[in-house]
Amino acid sequence: MTTGNSPLLPRLSPITIKERVSLAYVERGELDVLDGAFVVVDVNGVRTHIPVGGVSCLMLEPGARISHAAVALAARVGCLICWIGEAGVRLYSAGQPGGARSDRLLYQAKLALDENARLKVVRKMYKIRFGEEPPAKRSVRQLQGIEGARVKKMYELFARKFGVEWKYRKYDPAKWDSGDMPNRCLSSATACLYGITEAAVLAAGYAPAIGFIHTGKPLSFVYDIADLFKFETVVPAAFKIASEKPVNAEQSVRHACRAIFRQTKLLQRIIPTIEEVLSAGEIPMSAPPEDMIQPAIPNKEGLSDAGHRA
Repeated sequence: MTTGNSPLLPRLSPITIKERVSLAYVERGELDVLDGAFVVVDVNGVRTHIPVGGVSCLMLEPGARISHAAVALAARVGCLICWIGEAGVRLYSAGQPGGARSDRLLYQAKLALDENARLKVVRKMYKIRFGEEPPAKRSVRQLQGIEGARVKKMYELFARKFGVEWKYRKYDPAKWDSGDMPNRCLSSATACLYGITEAAVLAAGYAPAIGFIHTGKPLSFVYDIADLFKFETVVPAAFKIASEKPVNAEQSVRHACRAIFRQTKLLQRIIPTIEEVLSAGEIPMSAPPEDMIQPAIPNKEGLSDAGHRA
């Protein structure tokens, strides 16, 4: 067995998020590094190769086991690993191959803590999401109320478009089967979107937990950014699948989401959108104080995204 660290091989370097496929799910099997390749081995010993360096986010469902070598290789090539519940509706844990930029973390925190800058960022998010300037002289809380009313209306419009019976958004991860078909499809679809958005946030060097609209959750900023793309990508797909009433709705939703992510070139758009949103705060990224100790061995510049660990 080899782990991909052979001195005869060139040094591994992550490729950028925009050049990768979005998601890969593993439900049953053992993930390992065999003969230098990242593979899933099923109960019959059959190997299936996963090009882990070209995947943004690897979702491990119940029944999947992973070796130390596989985790190390995924981290080295910048692939986010998430341990999730059935249908992807509960996140138990996640690796963190990126987010390794203190300058960007401090910049993000400074924007979130500055009242005026935060309002500017939130207004920019509103404009991107709805395609128009938000009402003037509104606080963040007031904009949240306006946004909530519009989102509720948009759900109703999509339900009507696809002929789906719709009551309201309801999601209980502890009682998955109790949800109706549209809500289950929406939950599965947004889980897909959150996975690739978190991978992009980490790749860009930012903190998933420091949000501007959402707060108090490990993925608050992920929710902020994912919401900018939700109604042009996964929500229409979820309602369309719900209208077809397939036997395995969650699987159908995943396939549809992967296709939409590819068609809309979403992975190419997330990081530039993050930069656009944060720049609206009009606070420059500060240089480190002169009395701080710089790295004794500077990191080598690579072709990967800024947040990937060297």
